[in-house]
Amino acid sequence: MSLRLGVDTGGTFTDVVAFDDTTGRVHVRKVSSTPDDPGRAILRGVSEILDQIGGRTIQEISYFAHGTTVGTNALLTGNGVSTGLITTRGFRDLLELGRGRRPAMYDPQADKPAPLVSRHARTEVTERVRHTGRIETPLDESEVRAAVRELRAQGVEAVAVCLLYSYVDATHEQRIAEILREEFPEAYVSLSSEVLPEFREYERLSTVVTNAFVGPVVYRYLAALRENLAAQGLRAVPHVTQSNGGVIPFATAEAMPVRLVLSGPSTGVVGAAQICSAAGFGDIITFDMGGTSSDISLVQDGQPKVTSGMELDGRPIRSPMLDIHTVGAGGGSLGWIDSGGHLRVGPQSAGAFPGPACYGNGDEAAVTDANVVLRMLNPEYLLNGQMKIDRDASVRAVQRLAEPLGLSVEETALGILRVVTANMARAIRVVSVQRGYDPRDYALVPFGGAGPLHASRLARELGMRRVVVPEVPGAQSAMGLLMTDVKTDFMRTQITPVAATSVTTLDEVFSSLAERAVDWFEDEGVAADGRKLVRRLELRYAGQNFELPVEVPEGHEFARDGVDAVVDAFHDAHERVYGYRSPEAAVEAVTFRVEAHGVAPRVELTRSPAATSHVSEAVIGTRETCFDPHSGYQAVDVYDRALLGPGHRIAGPAIVEQMDTTTVLLPGDVLVVDELRNLVIEIGEQA
Repeated sequence: MSLRLGVDTGGTFTDVVAFDDTTGRVHVRKVSSTPDDPGRAILRGVSEILDQIGGRTIQEISYFAHGTTVGTNALLTGNGVSTGLITTRGFRDLLELGRGRRPAMYDPQADKPAPLVSRHARTEVTERVRHTGRIETPLDESEVRAAVRELRAQGVEAVAVCLLYSYVDATHEQRIAEILREEFPEAYVSLSSEVLPEFREYERLSTVVTNAFVGPVVYRYLAALRENLAAQGLRAVPHVTQSNGGVIPFATAEAMPVRLVLSGPSTGVVGAAQICSAAGFGDIITFDMGGTSSDISLVQDGQPKVTSGMELDGRPIRSPMLDIHTVGAGGGSLGWIDSGGHLRVGPQSAGAFPGPACYGNGDEAAVTDANVVLRMLNPEYLLNGQMKIDRDASVRAVQRLAEPLGLSVEETALGILRVVTANMARAIRVVSVQRGYDPRDYALVPFGGAGPLHASRLARELGMRRVVVPEVPGAQSAMGLLMTDVKTDFMRTQITPVAATSVTTLDEVFSSLAERAVDWFEDEGVAADGRKLVRRLELRYAGQNFELPVEVPEGHEFARDGVDAVVDAFHDAHERVYGYRSPEAAVEAVTFRVEAHGVAPRVELTRSPAATSHVSEAVIGTRETCFDPHSGYQAVDVYDRALLGPGHRIAGPAIVEQMDTTTVLLPGDVLVVDELRNLVIEIGEQA
């Protein structure tokens, strides 16, 4: 007998999902997160779910995967380590100069984020590599040794190395790393040629500095968690999620923490894509609403969209990642009144502690409190009784906002929901409308503890007609950890024309990346029949400054017809994003990417026969709920999701409860349970 565990750490709760290989059953447990040491909540959650299943032991866990926000939080809060930088002479201040753009175009007072490396810790060395790879000025090793000794004397813990054109020839960076090992062996060293072998100097510099800044924090966290799990008896090699949606062993991730920036939300998207594809919904927009934020992503034809980078807290980070847009709108987002007397929600959050007022520790009104006031949420407890809540505290907190607004408590609570819905709708338009996709052509897939609670309102706001709620939405990211592959990315910048005359060059670059992928497969012990390579090119019209990614057809060689297919796909993508195409213009490849997948053990989706019981048998009571302050409270049937089966149909208004979330059907909505036990909701016309 064996168990597979997925653990996702969120801002409010830590979710643990266990899949029993023997029985095929999925078990879910949620425990409060411990922000000061996320590992404590993980160990507690693992212990509790083993007891919940029935006295199982940690030795029976054959697969362990974890999604974490430790690196992201260290970056956002500035709690990384003291970091030094070694760069080419003349480029010391690039980290501060950046692209010369203001953070906000129309705000001359807006400040850029402070550089992660102070100026006195940024050192220069003499060397120069040309864009062709020719070494024009050899590395001055005496200067390197002097720079390393200076940084060591300053007490830095990590050193980032970023030299001009090192993505073409990394010889000088590699030699600096050797000198660092000789002179400063205790330093955490991060090389740009290893972290990001791509062009665009500022973005590469920002990324490698970020990797060094959070590296020791992530390393210490993962190493400690690995040791604690081993001390408890875990025999399986623990894995952690990357931003690209794949998992890698802890030990591998410790050297490349910048790839964990979207570790938490990425696997939720991967799992939702697989579940919905099997259910017949290939085009979806995922909506992961937790306690602190909401993460939005678009999936087309069952494949999550991939991007090469993002900007986090004003700093560019280039790393292969799922295209996920985050907005500060979660169940713990706090309502407040701005200087103009208007109701606002977020991005401030109550977090895990004190949490929403109804948790009993705080007194500010959060989105969760608004739902408790209106009785969308159970007014007595959450998590099937694991957590008692205080509705009176929610009423008092919302009342404090209602009085200056001149509104009733119910009007204010509904106002909070409307504002947070508008915030989330804007985020969805970023990944859809702004990129040439119409959200009305997609199904909305809500998960996270608060996603299904707000999905119907959000769908109406966007004109979407269908919502698909997975079986364990409150722990979907943890569930997705059991549905993803071991994965990593290899990339190389080499500006090359995409034409029949350049097929040989295109093939050579992809072949060199594929060879590195094969070596990685061997190191990770991935069997030959479990390997898969996905090739992508970032293309642009000659003379442009930005690229669009295009997937390259499968095959060992590029071939002439492959060139034509890629160019046609680029024209289509360019027209979708920018509104026009230029078939006569030359197309050039900028960055080559190979995504290596190693098939990992995963949860297999099973279909259930039609339910034999009547849907009325799933009703566990009624609740006086307020959907409209003018109509007041009305009695609404409450259903236990565990008692619903394929074929059951529910007309709104209604509420469906389960341990990890609550699904609200507004008047006019119709819900049907499908064979995969998803709740498929057709959105009504009424608000």
